[in-house]
Amino acid sequence: MLIIYSKANCTYCDQAKLLLESRGVPYQEVRIDQDLDARNFLVNQGHRSVPQIYKDGAVYVDGFKGLRSLDESVFQQLKG
Repeated sequence: MLIIYSKANCTYCDQAKLLLESRGVPYQEVRIDQDLDARNFLVNQGHRSVPQIYKDGAVYVDGFKGLRSLDESVFQQLKG
């Protein structure tokens, strides 16, 4: 399952979640504005922006633009 690190009032975060929902891909949202440990994790990984999309503990794609660039077949695989 994908994990989306996001925060409130983030247009790209909202777009990433909508894209995954429209493709039927399950995800877990972690809000860095509500979870200090999550925020510190991202900072320690060198990230300075959200959304950050992780899978199996590692970066899956970099932000909404990376997610948007995936081929439809990848979204089909992520559904499973």
